[in-house]
Amino acid sequence: MKKKVVIVGMGFGGLSAAKSLSKLGYDVVMVDKHNYHLFQPLLYQVATAGLEQESIAYPIRALARNWQGASFRLGEVSAVDFEARTITLEDGQLCYDYLVLAVGSRTNFFGMQSVERHAFDLKSLAQSEQLRNHILIQFEKASREQDRVRRAALLTFVIVGGGPTGVEFAGALRELSRYVLSRDYPEIAVSETRIVLVEAANSLLTAMEPHLRDYAAHKLRNMGVEILFSTQVVDATAELVLFKDGSSIATHTLFWSAGVAAAGLTGKLGVSLGGGGRIMVEPDLSIKGHPEVFVIGDAACLEQDGKPLPMMAPIASQQGRYVARALQARQEGITPPPFRYRDKGCMATIGRSSAVASTHGYTFSGFLAWVVWLLLHLYYLIGFRNRLLVVMNWGYYYFFHERQVRLITGESHK
Repeated sequence: MKKKVVIVGMGFGGLSAAKSLSKLGYDVVMVDKHNYHLFQPLLYQVATAGLEQESIAYPIRALARNWQGASFRLGEVSAVDFEARTITLEDGQLCYDYLVLAVGSRTNFFGMQSVERHAFDLKSLAQSEQLRNHILIQFEKASREQDRVRRAALLTFVIVGGGPTGVEFAGALRELSRYVLSRDYPEIAVSETRIVLVEAANSLLTAMEPHLRDYAAHKLRNMGVEILFSTQVVDATAELVLFKDGSSIATHTLFWSAGVAAAGLTGKLGVSLGGGGRIMVEPDLSIKGHPEVFVIGDAACLEQDGKPLPMMAPIASQQGRYVARALQARQEGITPPPFRYRDKGCMATIGRSSAVASTHGYTFSGFLAWVVWLLLHLYYLIGFRNRLLVVMNWGYYYFFHERQVRLITGESHK
């Protein structure tokens, strides 16, 4: 009889695990609160009017029909009973022989409720659409605002977090305002739009080599992005961002990309947690005392070389494939070797024709890094149609400096 493997969460880790396990003869049940896999690295391009929402998402059921023994269940998990080997959904329970928790992460506001209430973040399609609406509405309001102080606040955008998301969003927003919205709103001068990138450390992209960090900061400043290093946000209102040193910036738009924590489900399971609410796992990614339960991706806390692995998509994907190999080894009576992440590098795009990248000891920046960034993101994007749509949008923008997805599809709720 086939063993049933239930995978909760269809991000990069869950998707990788499902694809690998379906090839090994397991009965694989994929569970997610959305019926699609989301390519989160490109959410910021939806928010900055560069891509349609549908081009970075792919239906999970369309994937399941191509994988033998795989099926999908729409729902959100509220509890796990390790002894009974069941998970609880809104409409009932689901039993398992093996469980893979790939529940992902949520934005970490570090307990600052006022910031959480007033800031935008990017973890879902709905949030990207809401942020795009908000940005366009600010330009609409500013175009008819007569008060100079209020107009300046409407056109000021504060981005907190100098990691890849913050850097990429800042560059994309600067290009949107300079090359596209400046033509849509001729009454607004390019110089009136202010984009401020705030970082608590003394450099951007801290995981990269120093010269790549310097390149990114230099490039952003040349584009017109202000960068505030060693600056911490402590509070926010609907029209103001306040910093630890007592200074503040008047703005109607605060974007937060300064930290992530494990999804809320991890705190309901009664297991040992590490930093950021991540579940402490054994070297084979299982939970101590429950070898049939694996945790992968952002929800898992595993140390390698003396420090916890970061919460990154490549790690989740490798862990998903590892779980399949580990289960197969167990079936053959073999103890699987410990999981070890093989770092293939990291990269970030800064703007049109510009990026930074490091891989296998090599570092490069500029146009070449940008081309590599484009090709890798296209490679990992699921679906021929999605790849075609993304290429067409990127090509259209590259040659014409135009972004077509400037639609206000609903009122901003922030």
